[in-house]
Order: sequence, then structure tokens, then C-alpha cells
Amino acid sequence: MLTSASPALAVAAFVFVVAEGVLPNLVIVAMGRVAGHIPGAVEGGLGSAAGHALIGALALAGGVYALSLMRGPIEDALSAAVAARVELVLQQRVVAAVSAPAGIGHLEDPETLDRLSSASGELSGDRPANAPMTALSLAGDRLTGVIACVVLGTYRWWVGLLLFVVWILVRRPARAFITSRVTTFRRATGTLRRAGYLFGMATHGHASKEVRVFGLGDWLMRRHTRLWTRAMQPSWDELHEIDVRIVRVGVVVLAAYLVCGGMLGYDAYHGNVGLETVATMLPMLAMTMMIGTISFGDVALASMLATLPDVEALTSSLVPDQPLGRETGGTGAGGTAAGAGGAGTVGGAAGLPARELRFEHVSFRYPGAPADVLDDLDLTLPAGRSLAIVGVNGAGKTTLVTLLARLRDPTRGRILADGIPLNELDARAWQRQVAVVFQDFTRYPLTARENVALNLLGESVDEETLDRAATRADASELVAELPHGWDTVLSPQYANGTELSGGQWQRIALARALYAVERGARVLVLDEPTAQLDVRREAAFYDRFLELTAGTTSVVISHRFSTVRRADRIAVLDGGRVTELGTHDELLVADGEYARMFRLQAARFRARGERGGDGTGAPRAGAGEGAPS
Repeated sequence: MLTSASPALAVAAFVFVVAEGVLPNLVIVAMGRVAGHIPGAVEGGLGSAAGHALIGALALAGGVYALSLMRGPIEDALSAAVAARVELVLQQRVVAAVSAPAGIGHLEDPETLDRLSSASGELSGDRPANAPMTALSLAGDRLTGVIACVVLGTYRWWVGLLLFVVWILVRRPARAFITSRVTTFRRATGTLRRAGYLFGMATHGHASKEVRVFGLGDWLMRRHTRLWTRAMQPSWDELHEIDVRIVRVGVVVLAAYLVCGGMLGYDAYHGNVGLETVATMLPMLAMTMMIGTISFGDVALASMLATLPDVEALTSSLVPDQPLGRETGGTGAGGTAAGAGGAGTVGGAAGLPARELRFEHVSFRYPGAPADVLDDLDLTLPAGRSLAIVGVNGAGKTTLVTLLARLRDPTRGRILADGIPLNELDARAWQRQVAVVFQDFTRYPLTARENVALNLLGESVDEETLDRAATRADASELVAELPHGWDTVLSPQYANGTELSGGQWQRIALARALYAVERGARVLVLDEPTAQLDVRREAAFYDRFLELTAGTTSVVISHRFSTVRRADRIAVLDGGRVTELGTHDELLVADGEYARMFRLQAARFRARGERGGDGTGAPRAGAGEGAPS
């Protein structure tokens, strides 16, 4: 990754590894030479040849030591640069992987979510981007130990070989322990992810109001502590198991050092070696530890590298042509998602639908669910006409929208545009034909212009179309009142940004969908489009509904019968099927579920109107429209 991100940084890092391994040993050798010249300088004085040799040795040792001191700042600078480059590469790979499928099923998959959390390093706290320099720094340490053994071999060949072998043998079980501990930690990813979610609730703004109003702070703290402790306990237990191993390893290492150190002491005592050799070889004994000792860096590196399989798994498993719905467990759970987004496609979707959209025997079941949400559903949407969908909560209305937008594929049956199955069209090309205002629409912390035009890939904005979409969405006045107009950032978390109310955001989301329609989208889907509007804006929306949907194949989901009654046709969804279909008047005459729900809502509006509406003395907007004629 580092080489692909920056060849120059990769070369600089390699040079650093060599310097990391060589310089500490050079310092010791240089200081050993200094020690060797001291007796002669003491005897002859600094003005003697021996004194001059000592001064030269000191100057050389000082220069090498100064170079060695530079390793720290250089490593810090290299680490920052390398981490930044590799972090970008990792983020690009992860974002590309999760963005590759046209559907959203994988983003609801616990296994994928666990991999995402692991790949980002957010659970362990060890950033994967730090792995290259951590690995290279440790490689430099190993090189330092190897060079120390080589230097010791110039004293007694078997001393360097013995310590090298001992540390290699010691390192193998130590590495196995680290690997085992990291594996144990990874098994706790799901629990740690839940603990992280609770921590986010306590520390982030999205839940801050309810956490305080309902006094959830202490509960969040206790629950987070319980989950985090449960996740970490196996790893802690494993730590206790290494005590005996440490004693055994310590005995072996101690014995090797006693033999080697004893030999050096014996030779020094009997005058077999000079002061320079003793001053050099004695610290070299300690330097050999760098071959096999396990440091915090080793543990951190293992944790960082443990995330890479998750990055690879995301990259290999999430591909553009995978099914849009996750497998649901075979035929007993409704089969597998039909079709692949992009595999066997027949090309673009521009201009579709020109005649109709048709649902044929469509069923869909969420993974792990005991029953289908949609069950053998048949429905036809004539092109250029509006359809309203009503039903109780959980009837499958929003699920139907996600199937229509190809965010998921049916588990059985098919959806056709002008006779062409959607799973034979390029999924992303079809999605460009669909403009949706989701009930939980996204509030982008971007400018108002970017929120509506979504020109985030650099394409130009059609200002005339932008203004027209804002006017149709009743958002022109809102934009005009913003501090910087279309260039105002819609988030108070950024400089010069501002926050919008829920109703204002809903008008921005509606303008976004209408801008897409103006730019060529053929299908408009409105999921509870007035849920956050005030009564005045809601009434204005009712009045302009036919204008907004004119000429567009449109689907509106709403509990407001003042909205749905204006659609060309109304479908009642119950038990995963369309149980009633017709115009508002036809469904009232049929006196079925739609008529019952309509009269129930109308009676409520009439009662409120008789009491003075919403407590203001006036009937609520839409009450008269909701009453049966």
C-alpha cells in the first residue's frame, strides 16, 4: 500500500530501517573505540599521539551519536507522512468497497458492519495506517539485534550465534501468543461495536437531548462498561496464562547471558581482551535483545495488521454485480435475491418507463425475518400517472419503494419497466431514473446548492433549473432568507453554517427530488412528504400536488388522506399484498379498508374542527378536504 501510495516515501522508509538498525550499533562501536584510547591518553596526555587519537575518536563518536539522535524526529515526520498516505488509500478502498453494490442490503449485514468497524481501527484504537512505520521501526530493531550478534561474533563466533538462536527460539512462542491474543480480541468485534454505539450516544449530539431529558447518562455508562468489560475479559484472561511461559523463557535467556557475559568477564579478567573490546561487547550483549523481545509495538502492529483481512474481505466480497439483497437462508426463508445489479444487463435505462412499471408476483423477506413483508404482490403503475399507497405501519410501503429504486431486489417475482425486468438493467442507470424523498432523507452538511443539485462530482449546476425546483418545492423564500443564499452551509457545526427546522429540511429534500426530475428522472417517489411541514406549508403542498406530479410516474406514501385522495389511483397495502385499488371515490363506494381509514381520519378532523381545530379556534388545514363529500 505504501509503495503504491508514494514510492518516494517507501524508499525513505527503507533507508530509515537501515539507519535504525545500523546507527545504535555504530554508536556503541564508536564509544568502545573511545574507551580503548583512554588509557593511552591518560598516560601520554592529550597532546600525545594517543591523546589526539582519543579526541578524534570522541569527535567521531559524537557525530555518530548526533546522527542517531536524529532518528526520533525523522521517524516522527516519516510516520506522519506515511500514515496520512496509507490512511487515504485504506479509506478509498473501504469506501469503494461499500459503495460498489447498488443496493443497501450489505450495510444492514452485521458481519459487514463488524468488518467495517475493524477495518477502520475504531475498536482497537490502533490505526491500520500506522502499520507501515510501526513494522519498519520494528524491522529496524530486529536489524539492530542481528548486527549486534554479528559484532559479538567477531569476539567469539559462538557467542553471537548462541544469542541469535536463543532469541529466535524465544520469539516464536511470543509471536504465537500475540497472534492468539489478537484473534481473541477480534472475536469480540460485535460486542465492542455495540459498546462503541453506546459511547457515541453519550458523547455525540444526535441523542444528547433524549439522553438528558430521560436521564439515560448513568445507564449508558453502566451498559457501555459492562459490554466493554465482557469483550475484553477473554483477552485479559489470556494475559494471566503467560506467567509460566515468562519464567521458562527468562531462565533460558538468563542462562545464555550468564554464559556469554561470563566468558567476556573471564577474558577481561585474564587480560585476553582489551578495554575497547570489553566496552564494545558488553553493551552489545544487551543489544541482542532487539531480535526477540516483544514490545508494545509488536502488540500494536499485530492489532493493526489484523484489520487488513477485513479490508481485503470487504474489497473482494462487495462488488458492483452482486445481488442487491442479501441471501435470506434458502427456500425456507424466501430464497435468494433475484438478479444481480449489473450482471447480464441490457444497457442503460434512459427514458424508462415510457408505458408502465409493473410488479409481478413480487415477494420480499428481510434476512432473519419469520415472514415475507411483501407476498405475491401484483401492481401496475401507468407511466406519467400518480399512485398513492396507504396502509398500516409495517404493511411494506417503504419496502416497496426500496425495491422500486433497486436498493434491494425481490426474493421472488420481478419488477418490469416497459416489459424489461429491472434486474436486467444496469442498477445505477435505473437509479438515475428514480427521484426519491425518503421519510428519513439525508441532511448533508453542505451548501444549499449542493444539497439540492448534488453536483458533488464537479458537474455544472443548471441555475435556472435549480431555481425552478426550489419554487416548485416552496423553498425559494427559504433560500432567499439564508445568510449566503444558495452558498450557505446547512450545518451549524461549520463556520458560517446555519441549521434548518425539520419542515425547512423537508422542502430542501423535495427540491432535490424535483431537481432530479427536471434533469431527466422519470419516476418520483414521495415517502411521507409532509410529515415535518407546518399546517400552512402542508396545505400548500396539497394544493400543488397535481402540479408537482404532472407528467411524472409518481408514487406517494402518506397517512394524510388529503394528499392521497388527489392521486390518479390509490392502492391499499395489507398483508404484503394490494387488497384494494382505485380512485378515491371508487374506494369510498367499495366501503373497504380504505373507506374505513378515511372516515376514521375525517371524523377526527371534524371533531377537532368542532372544538376549534388544533386548539387555535380554527379547523386544521386539510380538514375540509379530508371529509367525505
